[in-house]
Amino acid sequence: MRGAPPERTGTAPQERFGLSRARLRLSQTPMDRTTLESRVRESIACKERLALLCLDDVERLGRMAVECLRAGGKLMLCGNGGSSCDAAHAAGELVGWFEDKQRDGIAAIALGHEVPALTAIGNDSGFDQVFARPLRALGRRGDLLIGISTSASSRNVIAAMEAARTIGVRRAALVGARPGPVADLAEVAVRVPSTSTPRVQEGHLLVVHLLCEWIESHFHA
Repeated sequence: MRGAPPERTGTAPQERFGLSRARLRLSQTPMDRTTLESRVRESIACKERLALLCLDDVERLGRMAVECLRAGGKLMLCGNGGSSCDAAHAAGELVGWFEDKQRDGIAAIALGHEVPALTAIGNDSGFDQVFARPLRALGRRGDLLIGISTSASSRNVIAAMEAARTIGVRRAALVGARPGPVADLAEVAVRVPSTSTPRVQEGHLLVVHLLCEWIESHFHA
């Protein structure tokens, strides 16, 4: 009976698992302190523009969400990548709590976070339907969908917005400064005033926190 092969020694973990160091090439222009400060100032400037230009829409979104919840509806949120994280973040803050740990949970769902459904729908119907199909299954007239897309043109978010319109679910959007169908399909669109994806995402996180605080203030224990 043959024994186990001798353990390889002197080999880096990356090489043992087939990962070559050569694949990770070092940049000739790494980030420096000046660039770090510039990015922080860009983020601050974006939030200052948001405070100047977007608060009316943030307030409208807050009122729409509270109206939905008071009528017995629920919030559904969706997005891709970092926007998917924002959707889950918002739902988690509402079902759990934002700051008030004495209040009841608030009905909110981040679409696309059920892995079996996500992979089945993506495999059988295409990735464009990964939000629209669960929305049709779970959504009811009077619910509110919040589509999050930094580009305002994510096809699966567009499909979800269209499905929501068809079944009577209200529609809101968090987008950036670029025009796009996600914003066009929304009754209320908060347009973070930037075309930089990182700055838009940072603005969306702030809007998520503002929305959670707005909602929570209306449903205090």
